[in-house]
Amino acid sequence: MPTLRDIKRRIRSIENTQQITRAMEMVAAARLRKAQSRVEAARPYGLKMQQMLESLAVAAAGLHHPLFEERKVKTTLLVVFSSDRGLAGSYNSNMIRNSVRYLRQAPPGSVRLGIIGKKANEYFKRRSYPIDFAITDLGGKVDLTRTRRLALDITEKFYRGDVDEVKLLYTRFVSMVSYRSTLERFLPIEKPAGADDKAVTDYIFEPDAEKIFTSLVPRYCVTKILQAMLESFASEHGSRMIAMGNATRNAKEMIDNLTLLRNKMRQASITKELIDIVTGAEALK
Repeated sequence: MPTLRDIKRRIRSIENTQQITRAMEMVAAARLRKAQSRVEAARPYGLKMQQMLESLAVAAAGLHHPLFEERKVKTTLLVVFSSDRGLAGSYNSNMIRNSVRYLRQAPPGSVRLGIIGKKANEYFKRRSYPIDFAITDLGGKVDLTRTRRLALDITEKFYRGDVDEVKLLYTRFVSMVSYRSTLERFLPIEKPAGADDKAVTDYIFEPDAEKIFTSLVPRYCVTKILQAMLESFASEHGSRMIAMGNATRNAKEMIDNLTLLRNKMRQASITKELIDIVTGAEALK
């Protein structure tokens, strides 16, 4: 049976933890608002970039870019987006679980991993999965220079034939309380329907279609990686905000229960002392 001193110590400890979780909830909420605005700004740009690429692919049906090349898939690079920090609820566990499910369904030895985030890297490294690369120091912030370099490195692997297919596994941000695990094919770029047919609209390309494609396709690849990062980071901040909010409320509930127990024990102690006093007074009569 805990003493009053033990209960008071536990209440102080939980109150200190509650202050930390409340502060982390507020920080996560501020970061979420910023990340959400970036996601909402990036989506129209990404959609327009994809539409432009599809239009050019249909118009220049005779042009074949290496990143559109369909191959027999022997090796797949799966790029997994997780977080560098924990205390984000089920965000990382869901991502790791979906990654493991994909790996188990694929033919043995056919999948190599690219990891964004320390949590997924620690998990797969401990279990000796084949990790092609790992970026573990972004801290939930997008670095455009490193994003460009990452997109370039991935496309170079595809150019060289090191991998035949690249897929992105990330968490798509839906709302402040809703996120959806998403698996997308990154390379080869999927041709839109009708890309191999005769173009309906006659475009005039300046300087020419090949140079436009050479400029546009790398931008498209950077945009896809950037959008996956933005979506993932917004989902991470939202999940952490919810987790810390739940922790703060649970701490309050524990404090209330312990406070009630402390008051009951104090009342019982006072009642016992009063009974002892009354009993002693009666004995003296």
